[in-house]
Amino acid sequence: MYILEEEKYFWLLLIIPFLVVLYALLLLWKKRSQKQFATPGMLQKLSPEKSRFKPGLKFAILLLALASLSMALVNPKIGNKMETVTREGVDVVFAIDVSKSMEAEDIAPNRLEKSKQLVTQIINNLVGDRIGIIAYAGSAFPQLPITTDYAAAKMFLQAMNTDMVSSQGTAINDAIDLATTYYNDADQTSKVLFIISDGEDHFGEVGPTARKAAELGIRIFTIGVGTIKGAPIPLKKNGIIQSYKKDQNGETVITRMNEETLKEIAANANGKYIEGNITSEVTSEVTEILQNMDKTEFEANQFADYQSQYQWFLGFGILLLLLDVFLLERKTSWVKKMNLFNEHRS
Repeated sequence: MYILEEEKYFWLLLIIPFLVVLYALLLLWKKRSQKQFATPGMLQKLSPEKSRFKPGLKFAILLLALASLSMALVNPKIGNKMETVTREGVDVVFAIDVSKSMEAEDIAPNRLEKSKQLVTQIINNLVGDRIGIIAYAGSAFPQLPITTDYAAAKMFLQAMNTDMVSSQGTAINDAIDLATTYYNDADQTSKVLFIISDGEDHFGEVGPTARKAAELGIRIFTIGVGTIKGAPIPLKKNGIIQSYKKDQNGETVITRMNEETLKEIAANANGKYIEGNITSEVTSEVTEILQNMDKTEFEANQFADYQSQYQWFLGFGILLLLLDVFLLERKTSWVKKMNLFNEHRS
């Protein structure tokens, strides 16, 4: 098992393609300038010791050094020891709506991304609780079973999108039914389900399903994401809005948050409806809810004794930089004799 301590430094790798383009433009400019100055044969006579391949090799080494140093800043850590720990907490399942209406941008950046931000912040505040994730639209399916691996949960969370489920709609009933299978510990005293949705386009009566879950000891809290005013559903290609979804009459569809459905679910399952537009307020309220619940003691296997691996990347990066410094652009005598790169012809 490994973790990446400082993922933000991956952004430094974006410098590499920029430098490649810059280097290509520089070579093009030099080639044009040299043509104006002299013929290739004359340039060869003027600088007979200049290598044709070493400048490119030095540049490639520099890029590798930059990549290695960036990875050193990311600081990968490897867990080399598995241990069983005793924890005390609540089983928490997040059911996240991934229907197309969640792409509406009435709340920045859009409803789905806002939902993912909310769940991420909630996970960051958890201590000792087990979590699971469900994705649903026209149907529901498990995204992550109950686990204590918060890093894996956030990784699965970020991968969620509106193309995950082919059938559209908002099958909240299916999500609740699936969630009931997540709590497999008969001794678990507190079972919580958070439904994050705009509540729109649902089908079926939600009250009976919510009450059935409550009878199994599951409390359901709903978090509404979106606005009553609503917004059109963008149709994108390569991340760029091409148009907006239209109905059969050619009118632009406006999707609005349905608070009533979400409130009904919470009321029938001993929970509460939470408005999800302000992340800090949602996080604070959810944290308080979980802290006030009875905790259950359970055992969990987890990797421990994570060891940093940055030193390998740092050492390799420094070695490459030193190699770049001592690798001169002129021809090396023994390489010249071998003529590996066909730099001179007899």
